Formats: sequence, structure tokens, C-alpha cells
Amino acid sequence: MTTTASIPVQETDGPRAGARGWWALIVLMLPVLLVSVDNTVLSFALPEISLALAPSGAEQLWIIDVYPLVLAGLLVTMGTLGDRFGRRRMLLIGATGFAAVSALAAFAPTALTLIGARALLGFFGAMLMPSTLSLLRSIFTNRDQRRMAIAVWASAFSAGSALGPIVGGFLLEHFWWGSVFLIAVPVLIPLLICAPLLVPESRDPNPGRIDPISILLSIAAMTPLVYAITSFAVEGPTWAAGAFAVLGILMGALFVRRQLRADIPMLDMALFRRGSFSGAILVNLLSVVALVGFLYYVSQHLQLVLGLTPMVAGFALVPGMAAMIVSGLAIVPVSRRISPHILIPAALMFSVLGYLLVAFTSGSIAALVLSFVSLGIGIGAAETISNELILASAPPEKAGAASAVSETAYELGAVLGTAILGGIITAFYRGALVLPQGLDAGAADAARETLAGAYSVSHGLGEPAATQVWEAATAAFGSGVGVTSLIGAGLVVLAAVIAATTLKTRTRS
Repeated sequence: MTTTASIPVQETDGPRAGARGWWALIVLMLPVLLVSVDNTVLSFALPEISLALAPSGAEQLWIIDVYPLVLAGLLVTMGTLGDRFGRRRMLLIGATGFAAVSALAAFAPTALTLIGARALLGFFGAMLMPSTLSLLRSIFTNRDQRRMAIAVWASAFSAGSALGPIVGGFLLEHFWWGSVFLIAVPVLIPLLICAPLLVPESRDPNPGRIDPISILLSIAAMTPLVYAITSFAVEGPTWAAGAFAVLGILMGALFVRRQLRADIPMLDMALFRRGSFSGAILVNLLSVVALVGFLYYVSQHLQLVLGLTPMVAGFALVPGMAAMIVSGLAIVPVSRRISPHILIPAALMFSVLGYLLVAFTSGSIAALVLSFVSLGIGIGAAETISNELILASAPPEKAGAASAVSETAYELGAVLGTAILGGIITAFYRGALVLPQGLDAGAADAARETLAGAYSVSHGLGEPAATQVWEAATAAFGSGVGVTSLIGAGLVVLAAVIAATTLKTRTRS
């Protein structure tokens, strides 16, 4: 075992970056904007996709989940390969592939084809995100500058999430649903032109040998585990879900065992012994679960239940996204004076309040806007601080691997948000749905699958059956919102408790 693995990382301030560093930050924000726009656009395009491609309930969840499933399985591998072969090189390869596959997804003729395209997007997306965050670590060696750079980086996620529904809503009102995937092309072309000019290449100067067994074990650990979570959400407890969960845990244990015995491990497991690293990872994961679970519900409620167009629904979420951006930037000067174990729990209480507002209000547009503003304040602040702690806890030469762990937590949180909170709403919907007598068996099955399915069925019926089906569907959909919101609030409270107990030791300059 390496003798340096257990030595704490002593954070020192390097020289301050000049104008080129900040221009490089702008370039690195482009793939971040792209990924966040892609996630939000998909959430808002899902009703249109459901109506056009008629996916089953399982396929609808897979359209969302297959991207983070593949991403989560490959992030550690891609982050480590970036440390070895060059982080900028991985970024450019990922950007080229992501743009090409986005065009393929735009013209997918079936739900299965779209799922396959989303899987390929996950493959190339795994090259993008660890590269951007780890390149920031090498460009901004001064910690105060890096805090601000990471706040801007995190805010780019929020800005993309806010921009996605508006741009996507405009496209969905004027073009077909596939147009939302084509926005990747104009975003990535400037990246491919400017990154070689402005972003310096960086890599681990002593990367050691490639360990194919560790790469395979990391993929074999994450992929079946995430699949098991998704399968459990769709079908409930099954032997298949249990078998995949056991397989993932077993492969994960073998991966950890191999890293602990390696002279130069693919992922330094000693990082997880540091409270500032492991605690920040868990805060990241639970925060994203809360955010994605909220968006899964609210995008369908605004469009299908309240009848808003995709663009108007997107504008309804802009205040919350703006609150996320502002809180992420405003927390930077405060974080210099207040410990993360106090600051993060205090911020997350706003997110708890947002979920409680959903649980105990009527679901009007005003209530949802206010709820998302409150949720965004907490998530934006927590993500900025936790991401900075993750990078500060890792040696600079291992920034890619550390960033990959952070992004793995993010993508796993996205899967869990859809699987847990989305799965609970789906289960309540199916259990509470009471359809009128005399409905065709095929139509009844379609209505039971998803809320979008019920919407499509109701618009193909005459009165009074159409009104009866739709009223039953909206009532069933709302039946699980209260319970799901309380579970979401509980997850945020858990994140606050973890931050309060694990982040007491700050990484000091």
C-alpha cells in the first residue's frame, strides 16, 4: 500500500490566475451549461416525448435514468484517464461525441432508440464533467479565486437549468420534441474552437500504470447498483433488483479492496477518511436527490395538471433557478468566515421549507414558484461549498479522480431522485387511480402507466368519460405529493445532519 495515501492534504495558496484563467473559466462553463440544459430540457420535454413515442412507464423512467446510469458507471474511469492522458484532451473528445450523439437522439423514431442514444450521451458526458472541475483545480491554485470559480461553475448548472425550460419551451412550441437535443451543437462548437487556445492541458505527472481490472470493477460496481435502484422504483422489490444490488455491492467491495492494496491506486481510498471529503460527497448526493425529485414532480404538474405550455412552465421555474445562482455566488465571501458545518445546515433549512410548502399548500403556480425559490437557496449554497471542499481535500494531481467521485455522487443523486421520489409518486398514482367503468382495456392500461398516458387517453374520449378519466388521474397523481414531499424534506434534513457532524474540520490555508 502506498505510504503517502494517509497523509492529509495540506492546502496552500498558489499564485493568482490572470485574465486568461477567467476566460478559460468561461469556456469551461459551456459543457456545464450543456449538461444542465440537457437534463432540464428532458424533464420538460418528457410529456411531449410520452405523447409522441408512447413509452411504457418503465421506458419513460429509463429515458431519464439511462443517461446518469451510464455516466455514473464511467465517471471514475474517465476522471482517472483524464489525470493520465490529459484532462483537456478528454474534454474535447467528450464534446465531439456528445454533439454527434445529440443529433442522433433528436431523430430517434422509438422510445428504445432514444434510450440507446441517451446511453451514448452518458458515455461521452462522462468525459466532460470531471474534466471541467479538475481543470478548474489546476487553473485556479489560489483558494479564494478557486472558491469563486467553483461558485461560477456551480451557478452554470443553475443557469443552464433555468435557460433549458425557456429555450426548450420555445422549441417545443414551434418544432418537434427532438429539437431540444440539437441545442448541444451550437454550445459545443465554441468549446471545440476556444478550449485549445485558452484552457491549459493538465495531467498527473506520475500517473502510474493503467489498471484494467480496477476500471472494470468500478463499472461493474456502479452500473448494476444504479440499475437495481431504478428497477426497484419501477417494479418494486424483485429478485432481479436484489441480485443486481448484491452484484454491485460485491464488485464495489472488490474495487475498494484492490485500491487499498495497490501501490498507486486508481482512486485513493484514503480521501474518504477525511470528513471534509466524504461528508461533502454525501451532501452533494442528497442535495441532488432533493432537486431532481422536485423537478420530476413539478414539470408534470405545471404542464399536465395546471395546463401550462412548456415555455410558460419554464418561466415559472426561473425565479428558483435565479435564487440558486445568487445563493451559490453570495455564499463565497461568507464561507471564508463561517465553518461549513454551520453554514451548510443553515442553508439547507431553506430547502426543507421549500418541500414543506409543497406538502401543505394547494399546488398553485404561486406556491410552486415560492417553494422552488426556497429549495434553490439551500441547494445553491450547499453545492458551492461542498464542491470546493471536495477539490481542496484532494492532491492537485488527483483532481480528476476526486472530481469524478463528486460527479458520480451528482449523477447517482439524479437517479435516486427520479427512482425514489419519482417512483413513490408513480406508485401512489397507480394505487389511487380509479377509472370509470366501461373503459377499453388498452386505454385503461395506458392511463395507469403514467399521467401523460392518462392525458392522452382522456383527449381521445368523448364526454363525460374524458373528464372522468382526467379528474381521476390528477387526483391520483396528487395523492402521493404530500408523502413524497415529506420524504424529500427528510432527505435534506439528513444532508444537514451529515454536514454538521462531518465538516467540523476545515481544510485550512
